[in-house]
Amino acid sequence: MSRVTLSHGDGGAFSAQLVQNLFLRYLWNPYLEHLSDATILPTPNRALAVTTDSFVVQPVFFPGGDIGKLSVCGTINDLTAGGARPMYLTAAFILEEGFLLSQLEQIVASMAQTAKECDVAVVAGDTKVVPRGQADGIYINTTGIGQVYRGLKLSPREIQPGDAIIVSGTLGDHGIAVLSEREGLAFETQVKSDCAPLSSLLSAVEDLFPAVRWLRDPTRGGAAASLNELAQAAGADIILQERHIPIRPQVKAASDMLGLDPLTLANEGKMLFVVQKDSAADLLNMLQAHPLGADAVIIGTVASGSGEVLMKTEAGGTRLVEMPAGIPVPRIC
Repeated sequence: MSRVTLSHGDGGAFSAQLVQNLFLRYLWNPYLEHLSDATILPTPNRALAVTTDSFVVQPVFFPGGDIGKLSVCGTINDLTAGGARPMYLTAAFILEEGFLLSQLEQIVASMAQTAKECDVAVVAGDTKVVPRGQADGIYINTTGIGQVYRGLKLSPREIQPGDAIIVSGTLGDHGIAVLSEREGLAFETQVKSDCAPLSSLLSAVEDLFPAVRWLRDPTRGGAAASLNELAQAAGADIILQERHIPIRPQVKAASDMLGLDPLTLANEGKMLFVVQKDSAADLLNMLQAHPLGADAVIIGTVASGSGEVLMKTEAGGTRLVEMPAGIPVPRIC
């Protein structure tokens, strides 16, 4: 393959190959080694987490959100998955000549409201405008800095056989919401994106931090990509229970119609937790007491193995959940 394809940006196997075979070949250093959502930087007082992300979602307004809210939530959630309390953001805009100022104002207002809700300040920014036809309206890059919580030790190396895997709510909502708006698909009940900042969800379970071993917000590539990355990094198997995977009926119906696996669809307001077995019930109760974790459920466990994700199906069988490759849903975040 001699050219970049849309699959290189879907968060699955092709994205991983691009990172491993090109970017890390030239840019590797110890801070990039773990390829986590946020990199932890040591300081004399408290470790800091830093992350950056670019948002190219199309359409820029979708049920449940817009590119402005998404750009703030995505970066806040990456810092949260890194075990940090978000503090500061930067925002860089690439605008196409002709983009409506009224829409830009809506997007910036949405960013400001979301940042305010999380007590996060936007402290620097940049704006570039390119000629008509050389972009697709608006792209946003956000970089975030946060302070790492004490008492959290997050790493795939920390997980142990018997640990529980918890997801904070239903999967696939964002992917189907954006895809249905883009393609003009109408369903009996509109699917809304789950786009939301999750920093308060993590602070709500602070009392159980010593038992939490790993976090990830399953965006591009969905839960399937995140859990495969975890299993391979940990050298352990993950056993999922299909009957416990939370998926809204309308998301399942849309996925079936479009030939998509909800496990591979992007989420923008969900968090995966790996937690010690003995603390799983308590963590679940804490999550369910939070508005953003009301639908939290234990979906599986960690087992000794060689780094595979396996699904115990409702029919009584077992199937392999593979790392997604070539997902046909680009421009989703």
